[in-house]
Amino acid sequence: MRRLALWGKILAFFPAVPFMRQRLSISSAILSWPLLVLLIATAVQAPVAARPATPPKAIKVWSGLASWYGPEFDGKKTASGQLYDMFAATAAHPWLPFGSLLRITDVKTGHSQLLRVNDRGPFIEDRELDVSYLVASRLGLIGRGVALVRIELLQEPPLP
Repeated sequence: MRRLALWGKILAFFPAVPFMRQRLSISSAILSWPLLVLLIATAVQAPVAARPATPPKAIKVWSGLASWYGPEFDGKKTASGQLYDMFAATAAHPWLPFGSLLRITDVKTGHSQLLRVNDRGPFIEDRELDVSYLVASRLGLIGRGVALVRIELLQEPPLP
């Protein structure tokens, strides 16, 4: 009611425009929609769980050489039984349990990526990880082939 009274006073200054008084509710709705949109937009943001306040603590941290494997293995079965998808954030590791969550960081560039272990390998003595094409491209490994990475074990799958 107070808003209507205020609009009535404002419209009293414009006696030459009588049609505005008849459409008072429409004009107030039109003028208040930006505020409504702003309130809705802040309420519709992603849930708090989607953006954790603190990154998960690492169970174990170590360094090693990472390489990547790509198109020639795409669609073939991995040691875990899953099909290898070169566009998924996965890796092969010699001894970590399947489903382990890792954060790997390229020591040279500082780029990092989360991934899951779903395969065994690499089968070259000095290498610690074989990452998928997606992870390699995000870390900048494609051209170099091999890079020194920091490996953080964030989560192991629950025991059956």
